[in-house]
Amino acid sequence: MPLVKMTELFPKKSDCTYAIGAFNVSDMEMAWGAIQAAEELNAPLILQIAEGRLRYSPLDLLGPVMIAAAKKCKMPTAVHLDHGGTIEAIKLALELGFTSVMFDGSKYPLDENIRKTREVVELAHSKGAAVEAEIGRVGGAEGDYKAVDIAVTSVDEAVRFAKESGIDAMAVAIGTAHGNYKETPKLRIDRLKEIFDATDTPLVLHGGTGLTEDDFKNCYHNGIKKINIATASYDSSANKIKEIAKSKSDAKYFDFSDAIVQGTMENVKKHMKIFGVENKVK
Repeated sequence: MPLVKMTELFPKKSDCTYAIGAFNVSDMEMAWGAIQAAEELNAPLILQIAEGRLRYSPLDLLGPVMIAAAKKCKMPTAVHLDHGGTIEAIKLALELGFTSVMFDGSKYPLDENIRKTREVVELAHSKGAAVEAEIGRVGGAEGDYKAVDIAVTSVDEAVRFAKESGIDAMAVAIGTAHGNYKETPKLRIDRLKEIFDATDTPLVLHGGTGLTEDDFKNCYHNGIKKINIATASYDSSANKIKEIAKSKSDAKYFDFSDAIVQGTMENVKKHMKIFGVENKVK
């Protein structure tokens, strides 16, 4: 199918019955596993790669693979740059044909975050791509980035940020963190509701790995339209590789390659079902 913008996949603001899953991949096998899951469940898909992972998966090599994989998928699929921190990576993603990019300027003061984000919006929109950006600070670390503390998003700042930056989707901090949780997260669903009521910009949840099924449902029932999953897929694939290595002493390269596909597919299917996105392709 043709590539689509991620915003074309989002449910309407009034529909809080499901959220779109956005799944990070780092190689062809992970992309193929995610596509198989989407096709099996008749579900829309967002494939993404975080800039913090590009040391392992260079964008100029993996990007074309993601684009080709998305075009091969029978389900509507968007290709997204997650946590873009440099204009160089964002420009390359757009040149490669990514249908959306995220600029993460959450480390900057609000005025600077708005200014830098607006520059990315102008660039991406000129290429026909959508933009996600972050206000507040999701905790933990994405890839090679340094871990940060959580800073819950302010309602007033979220309203101003959405209005003045011109973004198409807004990642908000409500108590989640990237990576595996060291303690049970305390989600600020009250703050999520306030932000959802105050703005029309689709809201995004980062730091999904480790949340419970009830946590996820509570989030999209109260306004989240896109949910990111990365670590859970990496862990699932790694566990499959370990199983093969333990049970099959004569395992070959392609046994491990298949394990990555299988591990990713199982994790993506699991989360797609939780997110309520199964059979959402008409």
